[in-house]
Amino acid sequence: MDKLTNTIVRAAITALQDADSEDWFALFSEDAVLYDDGKKVEFREFFENALGHERFTSIDKVENDGLDVYGRFHSDKWGDFKTYFKFQINSEDKITRLDIGQVNY
Repeated sequence: MDKLTNTIVRAAITALQDADSEDWFALFSEDAVLYDDGKKVEFREFFENALGHERFTSIDKVENDGLDVYGRFHSDKWGDFKTYFKFQINSEDKITRLDIGQVNY
């Protein structure tokens, strides 16, 4: 977690790791969008199912001023793989877009 330099991203990853849906959803704008491997999916429904069942097992690198996070990931449904989470944050410090997906590096 020390690699997470953006405070909002750090709070989001902490909420994900802790399966804290209240903190997770509070960090996002009302109209937040989610893209999974480039495909737009329903944000709230996706994370209501994922929280508590998906988490980073390591943070390997952080780029783009702390907004892009790469690491090893565990999903109870899909197993273990490398992933990225790319956050976009508005002027009110709310996450407006999250891009996630598998990656090789």
